Amino acid sequence: MIRINENDIIVNKFPDGTLLLKEPVWETDGGGEAKRKAKITWLFESNEELVTLIYLAGHLRAHGIRDLSLDMPYIPNARQDRVKTKEDVFTLKYFAQVINWLDFTSVTVLDPHSSVSEALLDRIRVRTPEALVKRVIDRIGMENLTMFYPDEGACKRYSGMFRLPYAFGIKNRDWETGEIRGLTVSGMTDCVKDRKILIMDDISSRGGTFYFSARKLKELGAKEIYLYISHCENTILEGEVLTCGLIEKVFTTNSIFTKKHERVEVFDYA
Repeated sequence: MIRINENDIIVNKFPDGTLLLKEPVWETDGGGEAKRKAKITWLFESNEELVTLIYLAGHLRAHGIRDLSLDMPYIPNARQDRVKTKEDVFTLKYFAQVINWLDFTSVTVLDPHSSVSEALLDRIRVRTPEALVKRVIDRIGMENLTMFYPDEGACKRYSGMFRLPYAFGIKNRDWETGEIRGLTVSGMTDCVKDRKILIMDDISSRGGTFYFSARKLKELGAKEIYLYISHCENTILEGEVLTCGLIEKVFTTNSIFTKKHERVEVFDYA
């Protein structure tokens, strides 16, 4: 979904499948001239929206907008942030080149998947998930709370944000298939038994990492388990996170999650 200054774009298609776009009624100043500043917000749903973004940026600049910023909480293609074989296409690199070519005044993102994204995007502004997680802590209560980070990377990114005891996971992965087979817990494991646990990470697909995390935490005596994810794909509904009975509630943002579920609370990114 793409908005201009919080107003939704009208997106239709011609019979050949090409886009027919209409922007919302543009706010004017007292002299009737179009304002020179605008913000495009992109809550990712599909790659096709990149074409919409290109057309809209061109349209706005043609109508006098000079200060044009992009609010893009989720960075598409962020998972493809490296190449391992000659056959791999470095999609993140080429996506970033397109965004840079559009020459936005700033590009604001939320909790990027890796530092590669930050390095490739010009004039990037990174928004941390700290304020959002504090909202989660307000919901579930800080008393008897331990943070849990599913891997060492998450532990390095997030543990300094909160003055709370924490532990982290070490994944047992099948490197041929990428499938997670299990997980061990390291760190302050004595702060797990009989405590409330908040698992935190940046992105989830089906949620296998969090299922195995919750299962191990329960084995160690965790009392209640909650999960915060900055970017939650709709495919979480196909995994075991919401059906295993181990996780009380999932908290996420509307950066890419568009579904509804009674055990998922969605924070409006804006």
